Amino acid sequence: MSWMLKDMDAHFHSLIPQSDPLLAQLEAEAEAEHIPIVGPLVGRLLHILALVSGAGRILELGAAIGYSTICLGRGMAAGGSLLSLEHDPAMAARARANLERAGLAGSCKVEEGDALELMVGLSGPYDLAFVDIHKEGYLPALMHLTRLVRPGGLLVVDNTAFAGCKDFTEALRDDPGWLEAQVLCHFPLHSPEKDGLSLAVRVG
Repeated sequence: MSWMLKDMDAHFHSLIPQSDPLLAQLEAEAEAEHIPIVGPLVGRLLHILALVSGAGRILELGAAIGYSTICLGRGMAAGGSLLSLEHDPAMAARARANLERAGLAGSCKVEEGDALELMVGLSGPYDLAFVDIHKEGYLPALMHLTRLVRPGGLLVVDNTAFAGCKDFTEALRDDPGWLEAQVLCHFPLHSPEKDGLSLAVRVG
């Protein structure tokens, strides 16, 4: 019989993906400046999800310094496009500069403004959407995401263990237009390391 590891946290910390120099630098900047980013494990997961879903059109709510944007852009299908909505002009400028350094400026665009306001003017369909904005904005964003994400498209939502996300996670659970899986996870070097993640496929 196989027993559980005695120190699971330490073991999974030892399995953190190796970041390339650009992502490692952004991780260091985020730590020094207390900027919350998804970190190398969730970043790798975003890359994988974009890759396996064949996402050619991606919507991101919340770019910050562009860490997750880069991860998504690297997994995006060839010839695809990514739009990230970022409310902070200084962060948006840094994200654009980092996308340029990553060689993704031609396919990934950062637009400044409130995500909920900007989504009103967007047209779908998007193959994948990633949400990482202020948590009270998650529930009102769901209406727009239901309109913008194509049937069969993927929704990934970060930080769903935050109290401000409770109404969103319950609404997502109860919405017949989404097939969802909501998980509480240990994410080494994520901010915070123990957090929730919602995954959902548009079915309605």
